Amino acid sequence: MRQQTTPYILMVRPVNFGFNAETAASNAFQHNDTSLSPEAIRRQAVEEFDAFVNALREAGVQVIVAQDSARPVKPDAVFPNNWVTFHQEGFLVTYPMFAPTRRRERRRQVLDTVLKEGFSSEKRINLEFNEKIDRFLEGTGSIIFDHQHRLAYACLSTRTDAALLQDLCDILDYTPVVFHSVDVHGQDIYHTNVMMAMGETFVVICLETIRDANERALVLRHFSETGKEVVEITLSQMESFAGNMLQVRTLKGEQLLVMSEQAYQSLTPEQVGRLEKHTGILYWPIPTIETYGGGSVRCMMAEVFLPKADQM
Repeated sequence: MRQQTTPYILMVRPVNFGFNAETAASNAFQHNDTSLSPEAIRRQAVEEFDAFVNALREAGVQVIVAQDSARPVKPDAVFPNNWVTFHQEGFLVTYPMFAPTRRRERRRQVLDTVLKEGFSSEKRINLEFNEKIDRFLEGTGSIIFDHQHRLAYACLSTRTDAALLQDLCDILDYTPVVFHSVDVHGQDIYHTNVMMAMGETFVVICLETIRDANERALVLRHFSETGKEVVEITLSQMESFAGNMLQVRTLKGEQLLVMSEQAYQSLTPEQVGRLEKHTGILYWPIPTIETYGGGSVRCMMAEVFLPKADQM
């Protein structure tokens, strides 16, 4: 049976975290607050990262930490989910990144950190050659996978190419569900995972961002057909990263929806109650990473679905 959640998570401990001007043009969630020095930003990001990893481990999640390298400088290395995915069939997929600075994050050493934990990868799918023709697809930033039903949801933007998504779905035997999603200013939402999060039996989504009625109906039809309870969030909640959540599984098999403290505090008691019918909740403060990086906890976690070598 295909799993929607996993207890194994890859995270990359940052060395040179900071505001990245290359990505800010298409990421409205990034803010360059100059009240902190670059060194203070780096230090606080590492402290937030370490505390978050400890919280996940104490909750029973198996976190595999890879250390970022000091050179070349990679301000967004803390977000590995954008450049790699690890699949239940043994596929390892690496992705084309929009910002040249982010392409440096694709490192063999990070992949080896995962494989050394006893996982097996039967096939490597390299999509990064598409950068030469300006086609981009940024991992589970761009794609929200419903693994149980082989669906790949994606809102299109400069970072998410529809044709490339179709190419990947053809390889993985998934069906793409594409739509357009915009923020309050009408700007394309840069990544699907800031407006939508998929759980085993529920989905969190900001439907306001899908302005086309036909596209909204298409998305809702798929949710209905796959038995997902829709927990709708508002634009303001989305801006607090309430769409940037990830459901994981503990080593004991318990389901846990992980989000930032900012995201949790934006939710209403009614929304929290609906989510708690489906899953446990863990939230943690990462304000520096959210402010300067423009991403939240989901972006920090790359799920490892690869089979264990001793189980093959």
